[in-house]
Amino acid sequence: MKRAPIHDDDDDAAAVARKRKGKVVTTAEGCQQLLRCTTTKPPPILLDELIGEILLRIPATSLLRLRNIVCTSWRTLISSSQFAKDHLRHLMTLDEDPALTHTRIAYYGLAFSYPTIGVFPLRSVFENPPHHEPTQVVTYEGRRHRFIIGSCNGLLCLHDEEDDGDDRRHHAMLWNPFTGLTSPPLEIGGAFTVCGFGYDHVNDKYKLFGIVEKKHCESVTRIFTFGPNSAWRTMQYFPHRIRDMKNRAFLVGYVGLFVSGTATLNWLRYRHFRSSVVSVISLDLVKETYTLFSLPSRYSDDNPDVYPELCILRGCLAVCYETKETHWTLWLMKEYGVPQSWTKLALIPHHPSLFGHPSCIALRPIHMLKNDVLLAIAPSAMFVLLNLNDGSIHFPNIGSSSDGMSKYRPLSEHSSSRVYHLYHETLVSPSHFGLPTCSSEMLLIKPTL
Repeated sequence: MKRAPIHDDDDDAAAVARKRKGKVVTTAEGCQQLLRCTTTKPPPILLDELIGEILLRIPATSLLRLRNIVCTSWRTLISSSQFAKDHLRHLMTLDEDPALTHTRIAYYGLAFSYPTIGVFPLRSVFENPPHHEPTQVVTYEGRRHRFIIGSCNGLLCLHDEEDDGDDRRHHAMLWNPFTGLTSPPLEIGGAFTVCGFGYDHVNDKYKLFGIVEKKHCESVTRIFTFGPNSAWRTMQYFPHRIRDMKNRAFLVGYVGLFVSGTATLNWLRYRHFRSSVVSVISLDLVKETYTLFSLPSRYSDDNPDVYPELCILRGCLAVCYETKETHWTLWLMKEYGVPQSWTKLALIPHHPSLFGHPSCIALRPIHMLKNDVLLAIAPSAMFVLLNLNDGSIHFPNIGSSSDGMSKYRPLSEHSSSRVYHLYHETLVSPSHFGLPTCSSEMLLIKPTL
């Protein structure tokens, strides 16, 4: 009977080390040789371009932590204006999914007695069942009452009034709630009667528009470009006369709605005389010119006292009508400024639970997911989640006890007396376009336990 040849263990270990394949080693000497062979190579080095591409895909919350704990080169990169723009550009490719874009809802009280702004996550409103843990509001407090003119690229434009003896001074300020940074107050020179805030992506400029009412009922139309050496500039008159008593048309809301990607501010112009005519006044922030285009036609027997609601859904301009007092119709403008592109998006039947006392407002859409679940404010002034596929209705639970607005009813019961704006968590800062910044104007209020 033949026996297999017997090999020396040292010879086996040497063979393993030579092959460098990481096979099982049975002797200590062989193990040491293998370790020497596999650990002398330096670790792989990632190219700066690859690191940048990876960081662009990380949420802003994590980027702020990485900026402060990793290395100087990462801090410099993440703090740069170009990285903030690139990160924002990547964020906008995520189809407005609140789970990915970290979308927030900011709101303020209409009464001038509350210097606070509440913020809560949009994702939590969609995901939390009505009877589970409520969506919690985070509260920021300023030195005075401030209302939100508009939001764009993670920046909120705030307005406030300050008593100055026999006069009142009006200011505007940019604020990123995520980073906590604000710009210096901008002197307006009077009260706004019409205003709006947006981004001119062609020239990479943030602009504030306003019709400023001065003394003796005089008004002037101005536009301000935020930057180190910018000042107010007078522009052509707004194509709607505010104080013309013979003009039977009026604006449904004086704050213009910014549509990202079009660089436009939009106002609903409603004319109720013999027949109801609804149109949109559009201000192009690039050319600084106005255009006027029509909205979808309404039925002759629609209630003219229920005003339509202008909104943004899926990145497009949209409008919500009450139709025949039986349902609401959602229209989407697929090609901005082209009336022929108005497309019927959904029909939402009236439901008894969505109505309170009689009112002259339609359903107010806020955000729609890909699965056709719509967050809106009902005529009953309650937040509601509407599933447009199966018709189900849910009322989200939002805990607003910490917002400091004690005279208002909780958000889960009533949303009126507050005004809401959507924004994304971004790294965009006023310092990126030449403005000094500070972090003391709006302070986070930590809830008491």
